[in-house]
Amino acid sequence: MQGDNRTAEPRGTLPPGLTAAVLGVALVAALTAAVAWGSTTISPGEVWGVVWRRLSGAPARSGTNDLIVWQLRAPRALLAALVGAGLGLVGTAVQALVRNPLADPYLLGISSGASLGAVAAIVLGIRAGSALGLSGAAFAGALAAFALVWTVARRGGGFAPLRLVLAGVAIGQFLSGFTSYLVLQAGDEQRTQGVLFWLMGSLGGANWDLLAVPAFTVLAAGLWLQARARGLNALLMGDETAAGVGIDVTRLRRELFTVTSVLTGVLVAVSGAIAFVALMVPHVCRLLLGGDHRRLLPISALFGALLLVVVDTVCRTAMDTQELPISVVTSFVGAPALLYLLDRRLGSGS
Repeated sequence: MQGDNRTAEPRGTLPPGLTAAVLGVALVAALTAAVAWGSTTISPGEVWGVVWRRLSGAPARSGTNDLIVWQLRAPRALLAALVGAGLGLVGTAVQALVRNPLADPYLLGISSGASLGAVAAIVLGIRAGSALGLSGAAFAGALAAFALVWTVARRGGGFAPLRLVLAGVAIGQFLSGFTSYLVLQAGDEQRTQGVLFWLMGSLGGANWDLLAVPAFTVLAAGLWLQARARGLNALLMGDETAAGVGIDVTRLRRELFTVTSVLTGVLVAVSGAIAFVALMVPHVCRLLLGGDHRRLLPISALFGALLLVVVDTVCRTAMDTQELPISVVTSFVGAPALLYLLDRRLGSGS
């Protein structure tokens, strides 16, 4: 379970600068389409016209287009980009933490803790605006799960990725079981359906006020991880090798666990539990670009943002009468794609 360095660090074939430019252009196009498409279709030119008027302080035009673009669709599209970027970053960090290219926050129980905290808040009827709102509850659950997993993994001194993963899986399953129990105790069918829908991922509650915390957290975590890209590269080679090049392995791993816990808690609080993105995005980027975290982290953030903007647009527009949970689409797309990539890699002997 400690991973295979050959698997963790493929060479990759694409130039990172060109890849970043292509992903950046694609992300802008996807954001434009996400705001333009819906039950009322708005032209891209009008979308950017509304955005320009709002940003420049020009008087807004009367009519529904300004309301649809600025108040409803634009914050949701931006939240999708932020959550996708955060999931790409946290997946990359977790995979370095446990030296396994197929790990994600669910494996370490962090997402389960965040989900439990948020579901407890929903079941108890605590609203997001209260002192113990949804965001605070999810954040507290993620940190509590992190503390428990870290304590169990560190028992007896030392640190072993296998022990960390086993502790995370066991504690994550326990927390998931408790979450299911709380759902059954919700008391009314409408609240139960709301909880279940949220557990499968949704960005339906997006608004401008909701963007500040995830934007700050994703930016801060991304900069912190980028500054420690050399340490992440060293971790993939094993603790002894990392220590030999001057990395304080214990401190770096503790900081990584803290940062991934905070980031996961914030993301789960605003979007629910979204499956597969944190697992698939860094793995695909590593196949294309190699395992150097100096280029892997920003590309994973861009690709994650692009992927989730596209997925959320599909979820919002695919059906006329209701919205699809995000994890339904990410699972349908992600599982076959990842199996195909794994089959190609194993078939090539890399």
